[in-house]
Amino acid sequence: MITTEETQVETEKKYSVIGSRPIRPDGTDKVTGRALYAADKYLPGMLYGEMLRSPHAHAKIVDIDYSEALKIEGVKAVVTGKDFPSLEDLIKNTGEGAVNIRHRSDTIMAKDKVLFQGHAVAAVAATTKRIAKLALDKVKVTYEVLPHVLTAPDAMKADAPILLDDLKTREFGKRLEGKTNVAVHHQIKRGDVEQGFKEADVVVEREFNTSTVHQGYIEPQSSTSLYNNDGEIKVWTSTQSAFGIRGDVSDVLQIPVSRIEVTPLEIGGGFGGKVPSYLDPVAVLLSKKSGYRPVKLTMSRKDVLTATGPTSGSYIKVKVGAKKTGEITAAQVYMAYEAGAYPGSPMGAGAGVILAPYKLENILIDGYDVVVNKPKVEAYRAPGGTNAAFASESVMDEVSEKLNMDPLEFRLLNAVQEGDRRSDGPI
Repeated sequence: MITTEETQVETEKKYSVIGSRPIRPDGTDKVTGRALYAADKYLPGMLYGEMLRSPHAHAKIVDIDYSEALKIEGVKAVVTGKDFPSLEDLIKNTGEGAVNIRHRSDTIMAKDKVLFQGHAVAAVAATTKRIAKLALDKVKVTYEVLPHVLTAPDAMKADAPILLDDLKTREFGKRLEGKTNVAVHHQIKRGDVEQGFKEADVVVEREFNTSTVHQGYIEPQSSTSLYNNDGEIKVWTSTQSAFGIRGDVSDVLQIPVSRIEVTPLEIGGGFGGKVPSYLDPVAVLLSKKSGYRPVKLTMSRKDVLTATGPTSGSYIKVKVGAKKTGEITAAQVYMAYEAGAYPGSPMGAGAGVILAPYKLENILIDGYDVVVNKPKVEAYRAPGGTNAAFASESVMDEVSEKLNMDPLEFRLLNAVQEGDRRSDGPI
């Protein structure tokens, strides 16, 4: 019998890192308090920024009057959506998927409409945080409140309020006519599912509704930005993607990337939620408008939960058929994922994951990317996969129970082997 000590000795012979206890290079600074997080950054002459956010989930912006805010002593600049460049649709790879740069800009600051409660409509820079907050009360926004929709099934109804007037459903390589909240219809099909269910001795069909879930990182987003007199831009921020933030600032503000330097500071958690930019372009504009003074913007916990990207809520229906001997004969899935205010849910990843562990001859998966009046969703530890696995594995458990089979034996019987093709194509 091999003991734990013998195994450890053997590991130490083979590897220099695996099995060892390396000292974390950032550990000492963090436990002693020397580590600098984004909100710890201070620069000479620094101003403090605050964001005004919409109390409505869906509304037209009729007018923004900030003249009274500028009269307050200590207020140096106000920024609204009109200060941002007008952008055309441009799809860009961000490392966690693709994003429309125009939609990224509109997420950071609303232009003509607010699409979720917490959507930023204006920002103020002042000599103190107190003055900046007082100035927000003087910014008067006139809204025309519109009906809102919060779940994918409701947003897909024929009489649902439309979020984006120019959105067209992309289905099988074509764009469908008519206004809609469905950005994408994605389908995976193999074999004959109807025949497969006819051959089944047991069929289980269940529906699953999952809620929006935020990453819940401890440190809120914070950015300190300086638009220098020479046109060079420096950003100190809390992010998982320094180059991504640099790209966002460049794309959203139409500034050459060579003029932008981003320094990522220590990060108090992210889990996918700190990939996109929410504050940095706003801080850069405030810095420029306030006479090239550095500006710091830091979110409150409320801002984080209402205005940054969580993972998708979803509606998923799974149907699985199997023979008495345990072999799965067919599987069918319908999945509608919430994208938030702009297209881009991880529905495609969920469709690839949901039946991936199983060898299946007859499959039909229909997936829908649906916009709703919530913040645009972002990555969250295997985006789209947790919703999908929860639904499919719950059904697999019930099928095995009806067959009086051990759930592990049922899975081993139907498990993919090396060389099998996954439902969405890869071997």
